Amino acid sequence: MRAFYNQAQYTTSANKSSQLPVDTGREVAFAGRSNVGKSSAINTLTYRRGLARISKTPGRTQLINFFEIDSEHRLVDLPGYGFAKVPDRVKQHWQQLISSYLNDRQALKGLIVIMDSRRPFTPFDMQMLDWCEYAKMPAHILLTKTDKLSKNEARATLSQAKKNLKQQTREISVSVQLFSSLKKTGIEDAYSKLNEWMDISETKETPATGR
Repeated sequence: MRAFYNQAQYTTSANKSSQLPVDTGREVAFAGRSNVGKSSAINTLTYRRGLARISKTPGRTQLINFFEIDSEHRLVDLPGYGFAKVPDRVKQHWQQLISSYLNDRQALKGLIVIMDSRRPFTPFDMQMLDWCEYAKMPAHILLTKTDKLSKNEARATLSQAKKNLKQQTREISVSVQLFSSLKKTGIEDAYSKLNEWMDISETKETPATGR
């Protein structure tokens, strides 16, 4: 699957709904609180070091960025939410743009929610899951930066995350896994979820076309 996702190329950015690409095919979006490793996760999964911009300044990603794998499959990088050093009016615009995208985008088949494994399920994270619930959009959580935890701490974090999800009453599917861009752990699990939403076979080098 590495060869498939390695084909991802930046195509366009959107600051408003009218700038979104044609709403066909399948796409999976990545969302996360600012500075939790969202861009690093995208780059790791595509094996493209500079595909998504990485910045030490929270809130640098201010547009919806599209990366085309082929004519029918795309990855999407959503603006980082929460704690971004931008004016409130910009945050409100992001919120409206993301909400509209989640609710109206027919090509969107699932949302990868990036959470810092040391501080998961913040109020902003929960808001994103609530948006997914409202939009009837399945979500998959990547608990990133697990390289900063011991093995026991990582296992305990994953166990607690699964417990938290079981305690939440949601009509959508929400799954969770551990992930580290630095140590390249959790990549195969993430691919499995991406393949499911992209509707491609893990045994094929090229994806099936169509929706």
